This record gives sequence, structure tokens and C-alpha cells, in this order.
Amino acid sequence: MARVTRNYRQAAEQIEPRPYAVDEAISALQKITFAKFDETVEIHMRLGVDPKHADQMVRGTVVLPNGLGKSKSVCVIASGEKVREAEQAGAEFVGGEDLVEKIRGGWLDFDACISTPDMMKSVGKLGRILGPRGLMPNPKTGTVTFEVGKAVEEVKAGKVEYRVDKGGVIHAPVGRVSFEHAKLVENARVLAESIVKARPSAVKGKYVRSVTVATTMGPGIDVDPASVDAK
Repeated sequence: MARVTRNYRQAAEQIEPRPYAVDEAISALQKITFAKFDETVEIHMRLGVDPKHADQMVRGTVVLPNGLGKSKSVCVIASGEKVREAEQAGAEFVGGEDLVEKIRGGWLDFDACISTPDMMKSVGKLGRILGPRGLMPNPKTGTVTFEVGKAVEEVKAGKVEYRVDKGGVIHAPVGRVSFEHAKLVENARVLAESIVKARPSAVKGKYVRSVTVATTMGPGIDVDPASVDAK
């Protein structure tokens, strides 16, 4: 069992045992933070879905209006003129078959991977390497596209990919604890709204079961689900 530190316990003691409004919860998080680094603020949403059924899978992307506070390093696998387009958009690593072989050899020094459709035959060989790390390009998340410049810019701007896990929960970052309060709240609301809009038509009953916000090291704060989902 993990040991609860004194700082964590003291922070938890300042949280009232009730659901908070989103803006109120984030304000509380910023007041009780104790880590010596700029923590990530995360939102966790438990949904009334059964991920075992394909028609109840919740997955999508959203570009947060205020970014994430850290620019992601992007790897683009492309060919021809798309190589230059990716470089001009700010991708740190751009290449074709050479980059595929480099990744097969164990290189993974990037935060996001984008591929053009014509390169997916080669990129598909990287499934066992990139898949478990959440780096595998996928057309559903806009990372398999010929519009590589736009894709790179979105990732750099704070594009977040979310996907419900086996327990029916989505975990996603919304920024850094050092952000202005209003910017964190806006990011959280935009992400939550995107997840609510992604509700599968096959889902019956209450969709958003519970919502929690937390920092990397701190305790979670319950958020009133009604503030992000009226149903």
C-alpha cells in the first residue's frame, strides 16, 4: 500500500466532502498544491458506457483553447512534398522509411506521431511498439492525414486525445497548475463538452456518472456531474 505523505494528507484535509462546481474545484486545487514542480491538472470522467461493446466506445480529440503549457515534440512519417510541409509546421522529426526503421530499433524520443495515409503500410509494422504507448497514428484522431501541416499545428497548440479505458473512465490533462484560473477552467469545460458531445447513441441512462479533477501529486476533488452533463 502506498504511503500517504504529510503534505498530501494536509491537502486532502482542506477539501470539503461535497461535489464542487468546476471553477470552484480548480480554484481549490491551485490553493492546496504542494509539489515543487509545475503539476499537470487532470480531469477524470467516469461514464455510463460499456467499452466492451464497439458501439459504446468513446474516443476523440479536442484542441484546448489555452494549450497544455508544454509543447509536444512531434514525429511525422511522410514522403515527397509532405516532408517539407511538416518541417515548416514545426515538426521536430520528419522522415519516411528511415524514421520507421529508427523507431523499430527502439527510438521513441517524441510525444506524438503523425503519418500520411500512403506511409501507413510501413507504419503499421510499428503497431506493437507505438500502440501500447498511445503513439500509433490513427485516422479517428486526425494523426493519419495528408494535411500534415495542420495536424502538427494542432498538436503544438494543445490537442488532447481521449479514450475511455476498460473501466469506463476517461483521463485527460487540461493544463498546468500555474495557469491562470480562468484559462484552466475554460480548458476543462471545453474538454468536458467534447466528451459529452461524443456520447454514443447506444448509451442509455445517465452518461456522465462522476467527474474528478486532480493535480499530478495531489488529492482528487469531486465535481458535480450536472455541471458538464444535464442528463
